[in-house]
Amino acid sequence: MAEHAVVIAGAGPTGLMLAGELALAGVDVAIVERRESQDLAGARGGGLHSRTIEILDQRGIADRFLAEGQTAQVAAFAGTPLDISDFPTRHPYGLGLWQNHFERILAGWVAELAVPVYFACDVTDFTQDDTGVSVDVEVSGGQSLRAEYLVGCDGGRSLVRKAAGIEFPGWDPTTSSLIAEVELAEEPKWGTHTDDIGIHSFGRLEYEIRDGEIVYMDRGPVRVMVTEGHVGPTTEPTLRDLSEALITVWGTDYGVHSPTWISRFTDMARQATAYRDRRVLLAGDAAHVHNPVGGQGLNTGVQDAVNLGWKLAQVVKRTSPDSLLDTYHAERHPIAARVLRDTIAQTSLRFADERVKTLGDTISELLSMDEPRKRFAARMSGLDIHYDLGEGHPLLGRRMPDLDLVTSDGPLRVFTLLHDARPVLLNLGEPGGFDVAPWADRVQLVDVEYVGPWELPALGEVAAPTAVLIRPDGYVAWVGDLTEGLGLADALTTWFGAPVAA
Repeated sequence: MAEHAVVIAGAGPTGLMLAGELALAGVDVAIVERRESQDLAGARGGGLHSRTIEILDQRGIADRFLAEGQTAQVAAFAGTPLDISDFPTRHPYGLGLWQNHFERILAGWVAELAVPVYFACDVTDFTQDDTGVSVDVEVSGGQSLRAEYLVGCDGGRSLVRKAAGIEFPGWDPTTSSLIAEVELAEEPKWGTHTDDIGIHSFGRLEYEIRDGEIVYMDRGPVRVMVTEGHVGPTTEPTLRDLSEALITVWGTDYGVHSPTWISRFTDMARQATAYRDRRVLLAGDAAHVHNPVGGQGLNTGVQDAVNLGWKLAQVVKRTSPDSLLDTYHAERHPIAARVLRDTIAQTSLRFADERVKTLGDTISELLSMDEPRKRFAARMSGLDIHYDLGEGHPLLGRRMPDLDLVTSDGPLRVFTLLHDARPVLLNLGEPGGFDVAPWADRVQLVDVEYVGPWELPALGEVAAPTAVLIRPDGYVAWVGDLTEGLGLADALTTWFGAPVAA
């Protein structure tokens, strides 16, 4: 029986990101993936929001993705574009990048970190006890793995979630759509169209963004989306299903043939009641599913992984108590709950009758105003995430801006300090004023200077702090000065374990 500290079920975006985070922390982690390789049939979804790009930048790998994608203003709410080009971030844009390319690049980083992946394997069951989890894996000849913790990143139909007995309440689907990559014998009506059935679109898989507009290439596979006349079954859709749906809407199927992949999505919205059951945890679609409007799914999953990774690493390494894992649910469950509410609201407006659509017109008008635009744009781009860490400075519980700092060794970006996923105490006051020696094996203390505004998306300018404690996920755990030394010690202990005696 092979043994690892952590086993992750699923090598999609969430599982890969979590594996990378754990490997950075020196944890023995392995991934179990049902596919025979990392290759993903078809492009699937596409698009990274600003905060996800920032997260990749925190690990020093954002340029790999930016080099292959196309930056654009992608944030929107119910079809109303939300421009973030004036936001205080190094990445005031989204990134057009299909999921298959995102996974390939991310898998390359994970491979550099020497994370083993068990391909062509499927988790079929597990049992957990006080010391770990025994994972049954379906593979030729049968196999079992043993781990201290199992994390289900195995999608909306998660076997890990079901086997753990974690409830998955929510809303059943009221509409469904087919999305596919195919060849067409006849030229369709390119672009996006809306009728009484729903929203439909045709576009080439290969495209460019020119002056903010999508320009499709003249040849290559076609990406088709068509709303079905009724909610489709939960079985895998077929070419015949796609043909019939096209004929219902257009009176022809345009000679559809040679599908690379076909998938069905709905407006179902569900969320796990708990993200943890003792030594089993959930992340990504295994914890929450919703309609893809707004492009929140992949981004939310990656951010789940970055929140969980450093916490799980500290628990595995006995740096922090097991109770630290409870903060993963406490912080991330409300974020996904809000995503579900937002997607339900958007799909309600997109598939509404003419009377309800007048509400959408009113919302669109409101979002054209500067203050509502900033608030919703920060929300949809992930830049407004705020974990409830108590009262205090506006930075507390929010993302740390990627400031250009000055140190005794020269200029330095904040995100550069996070490349190794280690916590950082930034001292912006008198050098040598803070003593973190009892945590020196875990926390970096850096004396820096910064001259410039402290500005947060949607909130605007905030008071300059004297010192900031930054967690490995880039969120601020403490803000204060020398007069609040006790508060710092409490924060260091809460988030990064007990002090070590000299």
